[in-house]
Amino acid sequence: MNAFPLMLAALCVLAIGYRYYSAFLASKVLTLDDRRLTPASAHPDGHNFVPTGRVVLFGHHFAAITGAGPLIGPVLACQYGYAPGFLWLLSGVVLAGAVHDFVALTGSVRHGGRSLAELVREEISPISGGLALVAILCVLVLAVAAMGFAVVNSMKQDSWGAFTLAASIPLAMGMGLWMKRGGSRAVVQATVAGVLGLLLAVGIGGAVAGLPADSPLRLAFDSVFALSPRGVAVAVAAYGFLGSVLPVWLLLAPRDYLSTYMKLGTILILVVGVLVVHPTLEAPAFSQFVGGGGPVVAGKLFPFLFVTIACGAISGFHSLIATGTTSKMLARESDARPIGYGAMLCEGLVGVTCLVAASALHPADYFAINSTAEVFQHLGLTPIDLPALEQDVGVKLAAKTGGAVSLAVGMAKIFAGLPVVRSIPRALAYWYHFAIMFEALFILTTVDAGTRVARFLIQEMVGRANPKLGRPGFLPGALVTTLLVVAAWSWLIFSALENPRGMGVLWTMLGVSNQLLAVIALSFGTVWLVNQGKARYAWVTLVPLVWVATTTLTGGFISVTQTYWTMAQQPATRTMGLVCATSIATVMACALAVVFEGARRCLRVLAPPAGGPAGSMGGPPLLAAGAGAEEPSP
Repeated sequence: MNAFPLMLAALCVLAIGYRYYSAFLASKVLTLDDRRLTPASAHPDGHNFVPTGRVVLFGHHFAAITGAGPLIGPVLACQYGYAPGFLWLLSGVVLAGAVHDFVALTGSVRHGGRSLAELVREEISPISGGLALVAILCVLVLAVAAMGFAVVNSMKQDSWGAFTLAASIPLAMGMGLWMKRGGSRAVVQATVAGVLGLLLAVGIGGAVAGLPADSPLRLAFDSVFALSPRGVAVAVAAYGFLGSVLPVWLLLAPRDYLSTYMKLGTILILVVGVLVVHPTLEAPAFSQFVGGGGPVVAGKLFPFLFVTIACGAISGFHSLIATGTTSKMLARESDARPIGYGAMLCEGLVGVTCLVAASALHPADYFAINSTAEVFQHLGLTPIDLPALEQDVGVKLAAKTGGAVSLAVGMAKIFAGLPVVRSIPRALAYWYHFAIMFEALFILTTVDAGTRVARFLIQEMVGRANPKLGRPGFLPGALVTTLLVVAAWSWLIFSALENPRGMGVLWTMLGVSNQLLAVIALSFGTVWLVNQGKARYAWVTLVPLVWVATTTLTGGFISVTQTYWTMAQQPATRTMGLVCATSIATVMACALAVVFEGARRCLRVLAPPAGGPAGSMGGPPLLAAGAGAEEPSP
């Protein structure tokens, strides 16, 4: 099938969803009003609460929420065919994911910029807030482990890709030092230098990788950058540690800022490429693995499609960003619509384009890349274009599981088909490594930011017993807590390397825990609306809540009883199986408890008290601008 109609349909659905559904949410459900002060405008402190322009804040929010999830999830879900993932991405992002982000952002703004755990504690119950905090910490560790594993599989024995990724780190640090000088000119200069530097790194890596294999420069290059899987894992762990403990302006912020341009630019080129090249979707609409037994994701389409495609349709991780930083930077309430709802639609578009790119590969080539050699041998398939692709790219592609490599190949095929690119020598090789760098920028956003946020959470917990260790600026405390977080997700990565289905195991854990965090955020949204006397509109969060809870709890139960418990019975995977089962069961219990507490809260609010109308027990008033802020007069 030609991909052009799918891309055109996706653009139309997203545009209609933003134009009409987000307008309904903004005007009727959330009643956005620019006369109401946001926390950033009411209490600016120049550090955390900083009124930020709509365009700049959109870039920050989009870069923060768009990790590797919308890239990897749809690619892995191609196992079921392109139709199920396409339908879930569009329906999920318009009716669930964007609503989730929009409500979480607005709810935090109305509560003075408070975080998700604090919102749950205030609107539902104190115990629910504590359970949400536990779930958040589990999600962060699992998210970083899954993203880090994707980097390991895409970068192993690939000196060109590893060099390009390594070059992005000193480039980002140089940008941070230059931008610290201040002024708009320094920002523009650093941005131009950073983008050109990344493109130059791709070119230099390609030039060296194109030398004869026995040349001294090529041998030295490969000896440094052609890392084993464990070597890449160690490098990722080192980067995560540095990204967490170094000043935010030196590495994390400039790297995320730089990645925003690369992300948006690349996705735009990919969308144009699909509309111009009209690639053929080689994948079937529905594959033979709809009923389960697939080599990438072992479970059936229901419920595992909705767990595998987490980000791109709906993601609980976004609520951490919306309530953690974005709500403290919103200058006007009306900006919540393009930033909260609109940025999520853009992520949905990322997911659709990645699904199309992966579906452009022949199924035999797709499974050869995303399966180990032993697993692929039992499928009885013969690669079609893979040998020629490996020769053109100059890298072994088979058995590079995790989705990142197959996505890069699919993207490179579309890019190389553009009229202005076809005549360029080694175009496919350059586009492949550009795509690998592009994916790595997405992934490292989660690695560094996730590690840093998890470190803050642990310091907050420890700080209740020892206030000095709880201070974010206390270096020994920061080093110890960061080491604990890095050790936790690094152990998961090394353990997954010993499992033939390592990526499937980690990704299912991430999908289940991430979606359960979305259940917690949607529970807050539903209770908040009910508390404010808007129960007639609570369906906008309640319907996604019921669907996501049903699919995710089902997937979690199956994973614990059939996958992780089976792993726990084998001596080689016993420890990882027990850790996985315990982690998922803990997050499931936390989510169920929050939903139960939320339902009790709603019933108490909706039950008319003696001598009073229903809904009179509502929490903070809807029009509160934040702690100590007053609503401005019209």
